[in-house]
Amino acid sequence: MIAAVHFRNFKALRSAAVRLEPFNLFIGPNGSGKTSLIQALLRLRTLAGLPVVHGHDLQGQKPAGPQIEFHFVPPFQNVRVTLGCTSDELVCNLLVVDHPPGIAGEGQWAELRTKLQGIRAYLFDHYAMAVPAKRSDGAELASNAGNLAAVLALRREQASVALKALEEDFCRILPEFGGLDFRDAGDGRVELVARLAGGDERIAADSLSQGTLYLLATLTLAHTPAPPTVVCLEEADRGVHPRMLREVRDALYRLSYPKDAGMERVPVQVVTTTHSPYLLDLFKEHPDEVVLASKSGNAATFMRLSERTDLLDLMKETHLGDLWYSGILGGVPGE
Repeated sequence: MIAAVHFRNFKALRSAAVRLEPFNLFIGPNGSGKTSLIQALLRLRTLAGLPVVHGHDLQGQKPAGPQIEFHFVPPFQNVRVTLGCTSDELVCNLLVVDHPPGIAGEGQWAELRTKLQGIRAYLFDHYAMAVPAKRSDGAELASNAGNLAAVLALRREQASVALKALEEDFCRILPEFGGLDFRDAGDGRVELVARLAGGDERIAADSLSQGTLYLLATLTLAHTPAPPTVVCLEEADRGVHPRMLREVRDALYRLSYPKDAGMERVPVQVVTTTHSPYLLDLFKEHPDEVVLASKSGNAATFMRLSERTDLLDLMKETHLGDLWYSGILGGVPGE
């Protein structure tokens, strides 16, 4: 949905641009702009739901201060949206929309702004996920997945086919489990429990490992019947054993490439981050999906890994993750 984002004087992103694909894996050191991109997308979502300023109202005057400019894929390629921020506190409260004149242009923006309000960002918290959740909070997965039990319990009632597919994936990846169950926790709350394979023994969510809960949350996103338009997931590898990272990647691929999973729905644009060379290794045949964030002094930039003309020659010598870890590709601390 989003084709490109251009930054000007926004935090470390002094003059940076990044092209976005259906799936985007961002790698790089801390402070190199990865989280800033996700924050910008969330601010875009918030302001798109409020009254905006149209470009023609500015009479050619551009907003002063830091700016973030968004470009979009067809059929919204003629719409440009700019976030204007104050220089002192980097608060972005101005949204300027440029679209073709007339009813057609207004219709394009109306449709696009609805889609922009479907942007979601997640940073899973296994402590929050392990606690029983209010049943009434199950409509949509929270940003920390703290309502996981409620979401899955509601899905069993309203989308049992989707939940069954999730359980099948979960049990295939972790064969020690035989399925998921739910227990009433009182006061309108529900508790998630995992059933062990080959018996009736059940393990409560607060006794499941961190990685197991993160995997469940990722699968919950991947099997959502009506997913967000854009999913931002920080630290996709968090808590997951390196040998299971392919399953995490494939679950996220299910969002971006639904036809490959036999699904007929609109693809979800995925923006995710990692510090894991093991996860990066899984993209050696898809360098166009990897964005390298680099920082030189106080300035950060983005570059598609596929733009490295010497990448194929370098990968003949060693693994992609090792190339990044060694610093040959850049995007490491201390550059």
